[in-house]
Amino acid sequence: MSETSPSDSPEPSGNAGFDEMTRDIAEVPAVEVIVTVAVNLMSAAAVKLGLTDEGDKYKDLDEARKLVTALAGLLDASTTEISSFHAAPLRDGLKSLQLAFREASLVPDEPGQGPGEKYTGPVYG
Repeated sequence: MSETSPSDSPEPSGNAGFDEMTRDIAEVPAVEVIVTVAVNLMSAAAVKLGLTDEGDKYKDLDEARKLVTALAGLLDASTTEISSFHAAPLRDGLKSLQLAFREASLVPDEPGQGPGEKYTGPVYG
């Protein structure tokens, strides 16, 4: 009967998934990563604003404010990197979310004080 040492056994499968993810990410262009993150932020903000089929079930304006502000910051920082082809629809979506936030607020923020408006400037309906 031969004995095997721990060094003879195969690597745990936990690292294999990470290595595969790393290879996959390495193949994705930066523009695609930025746009994907922006779309995820937009989707999460829409849910927190109550704009989905579930309506008010997940509505949380404090959380929505954070997500919209993060989206505005990402777009502000990356607009020159992702081209207007990608940036324009994202900016339109951001503005729609900012307007939806203003409409959903019981006490609307002053112009320029709404979520993300420090990056975009005041948003008016």
